[in-house]
Amino acid sequence: MGLDTRRLHPHLGVEILGVDVRHVSDRVFAEIVEAFDEHSVLLFRGQSLGDEEQIAFSRRFGPLETSLRTITSLARVAPEVSNLANVDAEDRLIPAGDKRNLFNAGNQMWHTDSSFKRIPAHASLLSAREVPPAGGETEFASMRVGYAALPEAMQRFLDGKVAIHSFVYSRGLIDDGLLPPEHAAQVPPVPQALVRANPRHGRKAFYVGSHACEIVGVDTDEARALLRDLLERATRPELVYTHAWRPGDLVMWDNRCTLHRGRPWDESAHRRVMHRTTVAGQEPPLPEVPGVVVAPAREVDVAFGRGQLELV
Repeated sequence: MGLDTRRLHPHLGVEILGVDVRHVSDRVFAEIVEAFDEHSVLLFRGQSLGDEEQIAFSRRFGPLETSLRTITSLARVAPEVSNLANVDAEDRLIPAGDKRNLFNAGNQMWHTDSSFKRIPAHASLLSAREVPPAGGETEFASMRVGYAALPEAMQRFLDGKVAIHSFVYSRGLIDDGLLPPEHAAQVPPVPQALVRANPRHGRKAFYVGSHACEIVGVDTDEARALLRDLLERATRPELVYTHAWRPGDLVMWDNRCTLHRGRPWDESAHRRVMHRTTVAGQEPPLPEVPGVVVAPAREVDVAFGRGQLELV
């Protein structure tokens, strides 16, 4: 019969209708995987999930990342769950100006999850537990669409290039002192291919975002100007899908080709509690570039590729 879907935006995203992710047959799951590769963003509404149920569905897509450090907000959650909330362990709103809220402001920059790791994330699944009455949306944009719209000469220039992604760089855009030295030491800059192809159908996307800060072999100022230009091309208003959250929404997106960012809301007055699970990626191919020597991923790289670094 095929999945029943509804388009979310002309360029990316579909809502999957009539599916309870707690009870998905192998046949339907295979169709969900196909839809994910094709549309990059999937929405499942009305999902009354506990953490274990979210973990179980997410794990069907592959091994999950686990938290290396946790932000002090809600009560302890499973290590596979990243708790994105503006309430603390006593269930109180985190006060305005608190460093935890400042740290989370990084989510309001366009990014793709875990690109600062040697093995970046494959997919993220975000479950809306509590949402504010206004604001707090999440925006999505396709780097695949952005790449396809580039002139052929620019595509040829980007193919084979390597960009450097740095968590320290992106958080420094918010506040130079936001990341303590002992945390910064855990996230050294990593090289990533500037162009990635989906292994199923071969469609290409440039791979940028707030963590991307250099292009190997290109002057720093020129590289950052180019990276900003690519980001702006992918996130033109007419290309962006804005998701207004409802409690019970589960949204998953493809980190290999999709940018996203959270939008602000009145954090001092309204709660927003979101639980994220993240499917770990596989070691992506890296072009051979003079001056860049990357050994095959070690066990520590794989372990870190499945870890989420958050502020203690």
